[in-house]
Amino acid sequence: MAEVKRMTQTQLVRHLAETCEVSNKVAKQLLDTLSETAIKEVKKNGVFVLPGIGRLVRQERKARMGRNPATGQAIKIPAKKVVKFRVAKAAKDAIVPPKKK
Repeated sequence: MAEVKRMTQTQLVRHLAETCEVSNKVAKQLLDTLSETAIKEVKKNGVFVLPGIGRLVRQERKARMGRNPATGQAIKIPAKKVVKFRVAKAAKDAIVPPKKK
């Protein structure tokens, strides 16, 4: 099976610079600022929305009982915080069109 090439950060910066008609340095700074802002907002408010793309959400997981798959022994899994990304409906429908009934 052929390996799929994905867009690198450098390619993304170049694409942003070309479409917005700014320098690569400004485009890179925009990406860095966006990621820093997203992290700060999720830490502070628990959610960061990228309109049309989705939202980063911090969730609290409760403590629970689990099993060690090797031995079958019950183990306690402690409570923790996790970060999830929820894709916006518009983006999801654009990428994977809904089935017609």
